[in-house]
Amino acid sequence: MKAKGTHEGCIEQIDRLFRTQMYGGSGLTFDDAGRVRVDDWEMKPDVQSEVVQIWPQVTTENLEQLTDIAGYREEFLKLFGFGFPEIDYEADIDPHVELPA
Repeated sequence: MKAKGTHEGCIEQIDRLFRTQMYGGSGLTFDDAGRVRVDDWEMKPDVQSEVVQIWPQVTTENLEQLTDIAGYREEFLKLFGFGFPEIDYEADIDPHVELPA
């Protein structure tokens, strides 16, 4: 999907959900089971065809070459507040901070 220019991270999918489905003015689009889907770009036949061709070849040894596992890990960590180079994750912190009344 990155090569096709259609890759979305979680934030981009949420943005598209709100922009095109929830508040886009055209109303919600449902699948056959009555669900609003934001994985429609991943499920396009051309994308799935490539996955079907590549996936059987993937092994532990060639995972880095045949997939974007590095990009996946980076996005996954960022979902939980990790992987940002400007943050010192080793710094001492005080978890007990008084909030103003």
